[in-house]
Amino acid sequence: MPSCFSTLPVEFIYRILDNLDEFTILYSTRNVCARLNSITDTYHRYQELTSLDLTDRKLGVEGAKCLTNALANNKTLISLSLCRNQIGDEGAHYFANVLIINTTLEYLKLRDNNISEQGAKYLADALASNTTLTTLILFDNELGDKGAQHIANALAINRTLMTLSLKRNHIEPEGVQYVANALSRNTALIRLALSANNIGNDGAQHLANALANNTVKDNFLFI
Repeated sequence: MPSCFSTLPVEFIYRILDNLDEFTILYSTRNVCARLNSITDTYHRYQELTSLDLTDRKLGVEGAKCLTNALANNKTLISLSLCRNQIGDEGAHYFANVLIINTTLEYLKLRDNNISEQGAKYLADALASNTTLTTLILFDNELGDKGAQHIANALAINRTLMTLSLKRNHIEPEGVQYVANALSRNTALIRLALSANNIGNDGAQHLANALANNTVKDNFLFI
């Protein structure tokens, strides 16, 4: 344990935290030592941290790993935006693990993060058991038809996700059919974005058929 944090008075550590931004408090002060974790837990700005926007921070895989370690035991954060951080499939795996154990996060934005089929599989497996997340934004990734299939498998099970964006993910009519089949059974999703994909006439027909059988009122499809 770093000696400075084992001996510094709590009030002095609070003063240090006063000069840090929310990202640094969450990302850099967690898991330094048990005492600092305990003190940070009682710090008012940490307790009130419900939303965090880390767009364009270039976290990469290692940054994603450190951040998810901090989020694993976080009980305050509701909204997290991580656009354009190059976390890839490995980073998506770290966040999927968080979704399995975290019980407060409701909004997760992973736009433009080089997430492909495998990353979609990790996230889908987490969604199958997650009961908290209501919004997932995967706009501008590389899921493809197989990635869409993984997400669709989760939609057939998940009962809490209400908004899903799969815009610009190289999804063809085959992938749209997987999603459409899931919509026939899903009773929670009310907003689905599929624009900027090559869904074609066949994909549009798959969606039309699914919506005709979907029982959710006031659902919106953006294509």
